[in-house]
Amino acid sequence: MLGRLNHVALAVPDLAAAIAAYRDALGAAQVSAPQALPEHGVTVVFVDVGNTKIELLEPLGDASPIAAFLEKNPSGGMHHVCYEVDDILAARDRLEASGARVLGDGNPKIGAHGKPVLFLHPKDFFGTLVELEQA
Repeated sequence: MLGRLNHVALAVPDLAAAIAAYRDALGAAQVSAPQALPEHGVTVVFVDVGNTKIELLEPLGDASPIAAFLEKNPSGGMHHVCYEVDDILAARDRLEASGARVLGDGNPKIGAHGKPVLFLHPKDFFGTLVELEQA
């Protein structure tokens, strides 16, 4: 069921500063343009590191889940990991049958890559928020 690691997401308090750090200090050659995702309450940028991506997340509005994360972690930090799955509905059903909790109403939303995504409760995966994205 589990496919490749699609990205590791970092919540950041200042997207422009995070982009500069990855591009200038770390030498990232491929940094996407910022993309606002109002349905998820975030603005995202993807840093391509060859074998995967780093997603930089900035809150989009006060109700953003990233705003709440940054209240607890003002400097930012790892927010979630995203794995690809071939069939997101089959993955959801299998996970729910095993006792894992899908966040929200259980129905996939369209993510930053234009593909269906779901999030799994971090308490079910050793304190890590897991995102599944249909490949």
